[in-house]
Amino acid sequence: MQRRTLFGLAAATALPAPAFAQGSAARTLRVVPQANLTSLDPVWTTAVVTRNHAFLIYDQLCAQDAKGEIRPQMVEGWTTEADGLTWNFTLRQGLRFHDGEKVLAKDCVASIKRWARRDPFMQVLQPSVAEVEALDDRRFRFRLHKPVPLLTMALGQTQFPCFIMPERIASTDAFQQVREAVGSGPFRFLADEWNPGQRALWAKFDGYVPRQEPVDGLAGGRAPRLDRVEWTIIPDSATAANAMVTGEQDYWEYPLHDLLPLLRRNRELVVQQRLLDGTYGICRFNHLHPPFNNPGIRRAVAMAVDQRDYMRAVAGNERDGWEACEGVFTCGTALATEAGSDILKVRNIDRARAVLKDVGYAGEKVVLVAPGDYPQINALSMVTADLLTRLGMNLELVAADWGTLVQRRVSKEPVERGGWSIIHTTSSGQSLALPVFHLFLRANGSNAWFGWPEDAEIERLRQAWIEAPDAAGQKQVGDALNRRAMEVLPYIPLGFYWQPSAWRRNVTGVFRAPATVFWNLAKG
Repeated sequence: MQRRTLFGLAAATALPAPAFAQGSAARTLRVVPQANLTSLDPVWTTAVVTRNHAFLIYDQLCAQDAKGEIRPQMVEGWTTEADGLTWNFTLRQGLRFHDGEKVLAKDCVASIKRWARRDPFMQVLQPSVAEVEALDDRRFRFRLHKPVPLLTMALGQTQFPCFIMPERIASTDAFQQVREAVGSGPFRFLADEWNPGQRALWAKFDGYVPRQEPVDGLAGGRAPRLDRVEWTIIPDSATAANAMVTGEQDYWEYPLHDLLPLLRRNRELVVQQRLLDGTYGICRFNHLHPPFNNPGIRRAVAMAVDQRDYMRAVAGNERDGWEACEGVFTCGTALATEAGSDILKVRNIDRARAVLKDVGYAGEKVVLVAPGDYPQINALSMVTADLLTRLGMNLELVAADWGTLVQRRVSKEPVERGGWSIIHTTSSGQSLALPVFHLFLRANGSNAWFGWPEDAEIERLRQAWIEAPDAAGQKQVGDALNRRAMEVLPYIPLGFYWQPSAWRRNVTGVFRAPATVFWNLAKG
């Protein structure tokens, strides 16, 4: 009998866990996060686990509600001059950092400038920005060369948020990792209790003053209703499930899909889709070194991909659990298209193997790094590993933990000096809906996301989308972007799946949002 079957029988018949004594346990939310937290800097890395940490401790100038609209958050509001060339922002009263210092306009300016160097959206808008400057303690302004109607969308986005740090920290170079985590958000990071690979903790920030309006997506009142949030790293999914069933943990961010039926049978657990969007799988090439600096070889691999294999590996055959999506934009959104996506409909190993030979693959080593402690991304990686082996490529499969992968993917070295050839990741559908914040579609070479694709036509089309006069013009550019992406293949889209979360029924205040956040949650 398989271990999971044994576990399932034991869990299904387990007695209810005893109630916790009143005290600290009743005010601590114990969480099994999606992955290990190894970096604290949400500017230096795009790892979602770091972004989730950042949403606990930092605040945003403006934020996205459940409908995707941008609303004031740290700011009372903003005004624009008639010519559209000046935007004035005013901070609301009562904002303080965790070190006791007031949040000042100069902190916002420094944070914006650091974030803008790394954010794909702001990189596109930056040529239109003349200056960002503090006017006094509570007011700062953008002066523009030409109108930028998307400015607040960039500042309030969810994919790569503009989090506000103290000026002394935000003055750090954007390409240097910040080690100190001080924000002005609902919770304080407890650095002395952080043990990467085991646990991370946050405590309620008593000095936080939430907005008064109800929470709506990531906008509204971010009220800290817990004394502590504690993440425990549990790489083994069966162990994590057992911890949920017995009451040792309160919240599991990304349960393994084949354990969902077991969790749903437990009357003390809620299993629901909390994220607003599907989760999209990504296969990313390193464009700097052989063999994937050759677009013909990237295309050969794409010809062998069948998205259905990838999605079944992650989500199994769960009803309505996944769908193919053979384009670069989020399915079901305004720009969704399969224009030029014929290459993803080939799905033929033999044809791909023949093309691989024709385009000059000479047996170069392919290093695929797979995160064994991140089941969903590891499953995507294993499908690609099998595909490359059947194509006859010289594969080296490197098993690592997610934290190690996040550190290694920064390397631009060739594989013989610790570099990599292929990695996988996931992204929310919201993050792939528009060209301006589509991280994996950016093709500006050394400034692009890890893998560093470079293609002037993709970059030209991205700018053309911003300048398009109407929705019809934007759709036309979106189709052209998809066609070009399928020619040069900065990455291979792998489809999307729905990722439920699980929590114990005494966890209250759970709401749907485009990211996993813990404000407004409590334990009843």
